[in-house]
Amino acid sequence: MPDRLPSLVALRAFEAAARHISFAQAANELSVTPAALSYQIKSLEADMGAPLFHRLNRAVELTEAGRILLPGLSTAFQDMRGAWNAAKRFVDPSRLTITAGPSFTAKWLAPRMFHFAEKHPDLELRFIATLKLVDFARDDVDIAIRFGQGEDPGLFSEMLYEGFITPMMHPDVATRLTKPSDLLSETLIHDDSLSFLPNPPNWDRWFEAVGVEHAPLKGPRFSQADHAVDLALEGNGVVMGRASITARHLRAGQLVAPFRIALTAPVQYRIVCPAGTENRPAVALFRNWAREEIDKDRSLGDGFEKIEIGQDR
Repeated sequence: MPDRLPSLVALRAFEAAARHISFAQAANELSVTPAALSYQIKSLEADMGAPLFHRLNRAVELTEAGRILLPGLSTAFQDMRGAWNAAKRFVDPSRLTITAGPSFTAKWLAPRMFHFAEKHPDLELRFIATLKLVDFARDDVDIAIRFGQGEDPGLFSEMLYEGFITPMMHPDVATRLTKPSDLLSETLIHDDSLSFLPNPPNWDRWFEAVGVEHAPLKGPRFSQADHAVDLALEGNGVVMGRASITARHLRAGQLVAPFRIALTAPVQYRIVCPAGTENRPAVALFRNWAREEIDKDRSLGDGFEKIEIGQDR
């Protein structure tokens, strides 16, 4: 029959070898011997009636037929892996895998998850702290908490939190400050995690908002928000703190925000998951819990004059 597909094992062997451009690496990935992999590829070439690789002295190269075959096969195997993972997650409702950025995981998510786990002891929770944009079709992830301006086409996405940014410090440091210009005598801690924005809400923007002129600002710089906050918690400077990262410390009195002027930016946290899975019991439980926790933090913004920082200066 002209439409008969060749062996799936042979197609998988070819896809791995073509992706790596190496029979040895493909054999290692598939946990087979190079000889077994080579046999499968030769079988596939026999079905094709043409070679798929040029065998060179110490390397291989795809033929034109191989280059035509690879993209469709790679997509097909990725779709199969995604379908398999989705089905496994469906039949295993006791497991929930959540990914979020390292700072949000360390300062907001992880410290609170004990209470969620306590309410749902039969639910196995897994966390992946990464800034990588996960692919739900490929990665074994149920929920992503994303931060930024981006949209999430083809996915279920709901806004979780927008928040605000303002100078925050240890209470002992606050006793030395009576007006915004006093901050210029302190160590200013720079959180560069929002530097990807066209007009980031930083110390320069805040001093501009309160009408304080200043020379170029110095001070330690951090690419991770939680690292900048940790320095302020030790009383070693003042940080432009993001309420989403510092909420727990503000409520506990470990940090204070004495100047009631805050910046906002066109970014937000979003809960994202594959469309159609948002009402899966474990996912719905987490969504509801996260919204309740965020609601507890909203009062931290009471009494602040909030100044929105646009995308263009």
